[in-house]
Amino acid sequence: MNTAVTNSIKLIADIGGTNIRIAQADGQHEKKFTHIETYRCAEYGSLAEVLNLYIDTKQLNNCTLDACLAIACPVDNDIISMTNLPWQFSQTELKATLKLNSLALINDYTAIAMAIPLLSDEQKVKVGGGEAVAGKPISVCGPGTGLGVANLVPVSIAGKSQWHCVSGEGGHVDFAPIGEQEIAVLRFLNTIKERVSYEQLLSGYGLEQIYQALAHKASDEEQVHLSAQDISKQGIDNSCHLCHQALVIFCQALGSFAGNLALIMNSQGGVYIAGGIVPRFIDFLNTTKFRERFETKGRLSHITKQTPTYVITEQQPGLLGAAAYLLQ
Repeated sequence: MNTAVTNSIKLIADIGGTNIRIAQADGQHEKKFTHIETYRCAEYGSLAEVLNLYIDTKQLNNCTLDACLAIACPVDNDIISMTNLPWQFSQTELKATLKLNSLALINDYTAIAMAIPLLSDEQKVKVGGGEAVAGKPISVCGPGTGLGVANLVPVSIAGKSQWHCVSGEGGHVDFAPIGEQEIAVLRFLNTIKERVSYEQLLSGYGLEQIYQALAHKASDEEQVHLSAQDISKQGIDNSCHLCHQALVIFCQALGSFAGNLALIMNSQGGVYIAGGIVPRFIDFLNTTKFRERFETKGRLSHITKQTPTYVITEQQPGLLGAAAYLLQ
């Protein structure tokens, strides 16, 4: 890269529990970013190590760097401790170590939420009915390493319409089972967990735990340690009955959880599913009661029936949203 021509760089990153993706945002176009690199978090001892590697590799040491980092954990304090990764660091020290001109840390689902208004029809797939209402709140959740949640609300600042993200740790709310199968899963998890949140089911390890619960109930312990990837594969092609059941329970519990978000925020702008798991089996999701469970909310079912649901298929929503946040 010719740093003499471009000496001011907007650095963006999407930092999950498994992978970190780093890129450079176009300062004039919020939908454009370049020089994308992906790193496996487990191969590095710290965030600073990965970012330094990227800066060195791209020859950015003599550039003015403004960074927006989307990270999978709360970002309210100077000391950041990642939820699903043993990384801890000080925002102040990170800025100094990397010699950044500015540093903004945002929750990873804040970034994904900020990307949603920029998505085209080619970057999302609608599941079921409902129609989005312009200017209404939007919610997003995503099973992956954990279960991320965020919400967008429209605001007007100096006469300009913008989006404000309300993030939090909604994936850690208490799991509410529906039906005998989910009650059995909860009972099993209660034998190994003091408390069961939705993330205990709606994540990679959550899918594994659903399978373990079903295997335990069926007294079939032979493959109790199947990975989420194997459970998904064998569930989709129905080569394993327990895997198929586990994936069905996963999708239906996701429908209930997403419907809860719609009620909490009155998300008539839509509820979006992100994360690294669900986009791999959208066709399978459509065969389950995902949408039925989303809509079935008693006296207030009319709200969820008119609220659309989408699966985000854009490969880099975190980077897209980090760029949007930095430029906004």
